[in-house]
Amino acid sequence: MNEILNLFLSLIAGFLLGAVFFGGLWWTVQKGLSSRKPAFWFLGSLLIRLSIVIAGFYFVSDGYWERLLICLFGFFVMRHIIVRLTRLPEEDPNQLTKEASNAT
Repeated sequence: MNEILNLFLSLIAGFLLGAVFFGGLWWTVQKGLSSRKPAFWFLGSLLIRLSIVIAGFYFVSDGYWERLLICLFGFFVMRHIIVRLTRLPEEDPNQLTKEASNAT
């Protein structure tokens, strides 16, 4: 029972680490695009996000590869969730066909 709880907590930690990393990336892109010095935003954010995620993986795993694997799974699931949540509204798929037919 205790091992199942540890694996569940590892999954939750993976979700949180993924939200911090990919949510932070989305926030950095938003701020960096309108900044006068975007290189500082991107480099600083990368170092902070990587430090948090690597430390998180280290503490979650605690020498057990199963916990690390479950945490990585949660991390990548959160990546897909963040990508879906931050996606721009898609254009009409027939729009490119209409534009191409107008070009001739």
